[in-house]
Amino acid sequence: MGDTMLDTEQMTALIETYLIPWGINIAMAILVFVIGRWVVKALMALFGKLMERANYDNMLVDFAKSILNAVLMLFVIVASLDQLGVDTTSLVALLGAAGLAIGLSMKDSLSNFAAGVMLLMFRPFKTGDYVEAAGTAGSVKSIGIFTSTIMTPDNKMTIVPNGAIYGSNITNYSAMETRRVDMVVGISYGSDLLKAKQILEALTKEDERILTEPAPVVAVSELADSSVNFVVRPWVKSPDFWAVKWDFTEKVKLRFDAEGIEIPFPQMDVHVHKEGE
Repeated sequence: MGDTMLDTEQMTALIETYLIPWGINIAMAILVFVIGRWVVKALMALFGKLMERANYDNMLVDFAKSILNAVLMLFVIVASLDQLGVDTTSLVALLGAAGLAIGLSMKDSLSNFAAGVMLLMFRPFKTGDYVEAAGTAGSVKSIGIFTSTIMTPDNKMTIVPNGAIYGSNITNYSAMETRRVDMVVGISYGSDLLKAKQILEALTKEDERILTEPAPVVAVSELADSSVNFVVRPWVKSPDFWAVKWDFTEKVKLRFDAEGIEIPFPQMDVHVHKEGE
């Protein structure tokens, strides 16, 4: 009977010393994990609403939410392990060292990633815009986290790292509703200057795609070596830019030919001298 009492006391001591504290720790760890997970879920929902209200790109919203969710859940897991008595200091140090090593080995990828985030946040261009960046010109097909896809005018697909795009000048030809068409028209010195100017002004008024405001500019810009040069600068809607430029150039040639206005072209005079002359 004495042995039975001793066993009971030992069992009670074991329970009080180990099982109850461990049980409390496990229960607290589970409670911390459950509450933490709920808080993270609520924060992610709030973060998503704020990002959508700010009208950020869906790809950026989804990626940012996944990164933030992973970071917050890592804190929750560390807090839960701390309740179990695990030395989380060493774990955090190990994770930090691993993160540093990964960051150094993926320096270029992280640079492209950061540039992709900046492009999606500040949006210097959007899908469908015609841009010139990183030595490439074309229509933007897609903007990714690491790379962007640009279709050239001759239908070639170019994959450009975002770091190269964000680190260079970006020219967006589609950003504004209107553009100015800059053209130079030359006539010979023997042609009627005022008549040529009237023809150019008339051509700008005849084309309905050319805007009246701002008013088109037709002016003599240069007395060149072999021609008198006019600048013709009409304003058009951005989608009409190339069509107006090409059509106007054709109309100038046809109208000048019909009105006797000469457009100079390079000429070479060859003089042949015979011996004895």
